[in-house]
Formats: sequence, C-alpha cells, structure tokens
Amino acid sequence: MRLNADFQARVALTPDQYRWVASPTPGVERMMLDRIGEEVARATSLVRYAPNSDFPPHEHGGGEEILVLEGEFADEHGAYPAGCYLRNPIGTAHAPRVGEQGAVIFVKLHQFEAADTTRTVIDTRGGPWADGPVAGIETLPLHAFGDERVRLERWAPNTRGGERDLPGGAEYLVLEGVLEDTEGTYPAGTWLRLPPGRRHAPFTGSAGARVYVKTGHLPPA
Repeated sequence: MRLNADFQARVALTPDQYRWVASPTPGVERMMLDRIGEEVARATSLVRYAPNSDFPPHEHGGGEEILVLEGEFADEHGAYPAGCYLRNPIGTAHAPRVGEQGAVIFVKLHQFEAADTTRTVIDTRGGPWADGPVAGIETLPLHAFGDERVRLERWAPNTRGGERDLPGGAEYLVLEGVLEDTEGTYPAGTWLRLPPGRRHAPFTGSAGARVYVKTGHLPPA
C-alpha cells in the first residue's frame, strides 16, 4: 500500500474526511494518514481501541511514536492517559491494552533513526510550557534527535506565528481549537503535512489552538 507516500506533496486531512478501517485485531480501528507497506509499514495513523480491547504483542522494528489523544492506553510497562507522549525505540516490544474508557492514539511507525535509542514517556498535562518564538505561542518540547524536533505548541487567540522555514518538512496535528494559514482552516483533529523546503506562516483566530508539531524528519526531494 502507498497512501500519501509522496513526501514532496502537501497533505491536509480534516475530521470530516476520516475513514476508519478495521485492523486485523478485533476492536481496533485505524484512520490511515500516510503509509508505505502492508501490515509492517512506515505509517502515520490514528488508532481507535474499543473499551476492554488489546493488541497482540509485537516488536518495534522501526520504532514507534505515540501521543494518547483520548481515554487511557496501557501496556505491560504502564498506563498512559490522554496527553501522554511515548517513544519506543527500534527493538523494543510491548502488548498494548485498554480498559473501560477505550483509547484513541496518534501513532507513527518505522520512522526512527537507528541511533535514536532513548525510550521516552512524558505526561504533557503538567507542562512545563516555555515561551515560544513569538508572543502568544508557548512550547512544550518532547523530543530532539539530529534535525528532528517534536513539540506541543499552545497558541493564544489571534496570534500570528511568523514565517517558518521547513528544510526538513513538518507535520501538525491540531489537538484543540483551530489553526489556519493562507491555504486553509484546520479544526481540531486535522493532520497537516508540509514537504521539505516549504515556508509556512500559520496563525490562529478567536479560538486559539493547541498543536502537535514535528519538523526536520521528512526526506528531501
């Protein structure tokens, strides 16, 4: 399968475009955002777990990055409520499960550098938030390795972020509020991917926004 596999193309998917598909595991559905491969794939997805469901034990051949969006995700290593950010490096393994709340997670598979070996668990609900690049934006750094940067951004209403250079591309997942740019309006739940070499000038209106941002990780042309 090749879905949104041209990393030189801009992609924006809003919640009204979601098409959930059943995974091979009962009670687990996926909204595929980009994918190269079949069951073992370089993939970015939303994954929805029904209450009291689980997923078979598996090893992370290319690493796994997770942001818990709803409910509580768990495995044999711990429980991770909404707002937790996880990184499981290449070669780690686990057996996911969820309880009565169910869970929705944002997950990226097979996108780790081989030398990026630190397992990470961050509960973002408690911050700490720091001043961002311009007034009205706060940031919560989550990960840095090589050129890759991952963070949450909290935008006050009616904030202009200035123009951003994106030599390694960018991904945004809007968690709350509405993010905008000259090409569109992105409500909560929108996934936006911008190719390497783009410049981007996002802003917010009256709702403000909270956004997952990943930069510097996409292959050049």
